Amino acid sequence: MVASLFGFPKDGLAVVKQGLLAGRIPGLSEPNEQGWRTYRRPDEKSGGHGVGWSPIIPYMFSVPDGWEETPVSIADLGGTEIDLRFSNASEGRLFVIVAPVLRFADYLEDDARIERIGPPEKVINAFGPEVIGENVEGKVINSQVKEYSGRKYYQFELEPPHCLITATAAGNRLYLFNVLANGLQWKRHNQDLKKIADSFRVV
Repeated sequence: MVASLFGFPKDGLAVVKQGLLAGRIPGLSEPNEQGWRTYRRPDEKSGGHGVGWSPIIPYMFSVPDGWEETPVSIADLGGTEIDLRFSNASEGRLFVIVAPVLRFADYLEDDARIERIGPPEKVINAFGPEVIGENVEGKVINSQVKEYSGRKYYQFELEPPHCLITATAAGNRLYLFNVLANGLQWKRHNQDLKKIADSFRVV
């Protein structure tokens, strides 16, 4: 069970409420025995990403203690579809894009699946340039498909720049979890960065 795996109560996780509370609000757990914290997107956080869209299904991921949420600017790559940013000056940065499935597929379901949008190659070619700011051709050095609780996740490793992308779909949205690092950060912390990328789940 994903809820128990990340240290959150099982009850109520399936209930999604979309409130009007905007901006950054706490979502981080206390550090575990290994010094890692888990972030869960609060149910009350706003961010409908378009009139008529359903509430954003919460997601969660883990980061080492010392990573902090940072402001999101609509001028950034990904624009208004960036839902969250975290960073650590010495280790790297991450951001989450939550985009309508209709941007990538010509159908709409109540619970879209990444495999319905297309195979990994199609997905990374479609959204990769938004993440790194350039064409991804020749940059994907590793890709794999994993499944947790019946939901498939596409995972990619790109370089240069050093970038780890985890993609899945839920509700009527595509979720892109992106972890980036410069050369020194990657050399010193690549194992932790890979662990961060692998921790992403839609609740």
